[in-house]
Amino acid sequence: MSRGIYITANDKVTDHAIALLNSIRLYDTETPIVLIPYDDNYHSIAALLNQRFGVTVYEDLELIDRLSRQLHETFGGNFFARPNQFRKQACWFGPFEEFLYIDTDIVVFEKIVDNLNYLQDYDFLCCDYQHRGGIKNVFSEAVLTQGIFTEQDLQDLFNGGWWASRKGVIQEKDLLETFAECAQHPEFFDFSQKTSDQPIINYMILKRVAKRFNVVRREGGAPGSWAGSPQFVLNNDRPFDPTCNQPLQYLHWAGIRIQPGCPYWDLWAKHRYLGEEMPTFETPTAPVKSPKASFLKRLVNKVRG
Repeated sequence: MSRGIYITANDKVTDHAIALLNSIRLYDTETPIVLIPYDDNYHSIAALLNQRFGVTVYEDLELIDRLSRQLHETFGGNFFARPNQFRKQACWFGPFEEFLYIDTDIVVFEKIVDNLNYLQDYDFLCCDYQHRGGIKNVFSEAVLTQGIFTEQDLQDLFNGGWWASRKGVIQEKDLLETFAECAQHPEFFDFSQKTSDQPIINYMILKRVAKRFNVVRREGGAPGSWAGSPQFVLNNDRPFDPTCNQPLQYLHWAGIRIQPGCPYWDLWAKHRYLGEEMPTFETPTAPVKSPKASFLKRLVNKVRG
């Protein structure tokens, strides 16, 4: 059975993609990786990632365009801040029987594809503590008051930057029907922090995939993964989470601008310039905060990763 990793990127996030791919290939030189173009400006990064890491471009570009058109027809052009994030949903219809999707603002610290072994018992995987922050940035209270989901359902909320499943678990009609359902009920969702795909895809998975597993619930617990978490410490150049005394599986700069002075900057730069001479950086005197910064700060005491 074929296994692989999907990423989305364009030329603008070349440095992020290099850091991610350097980290993946540090532990895994063989797993195939496919690039889903974020937009039409991807040819330079595609050539670079192919040359250095063997990454190939998603073959069925017409399918990606079709999904994008359907999204626009269903919701209109102004509903989402970043509608191109939905292109990652092409994962369901690509070449891999089992797949892992990873955002480019991530670096990994293990052979990350081995987490697909959990698909022996489940149909969908995530690996984060998003649920500990409550339903903000995903749903509104309407999903509870109107009985759309139970409190137990909402314990399976996940971050859209790392997830895994199998080809065929979601069909194209499932995706399109989800678009239609969600477009009829915008009151179910919290887009206040300008998220795009995460609320809709959480809705789809909670509604349509019963056999879900969050890897942080594995026996013995699991470390956090969010770069906004202050507790991680380095041990022999690998970050550990002292709350569970385990090494991190990956680190995700979700909602954080990756630049000198940001959390765990040295760790990210190490992976970006692995095998290269490290440039000299100056820390900005007044770093520009992302739109999510204030919201993420409120979560830091509630969410480990």
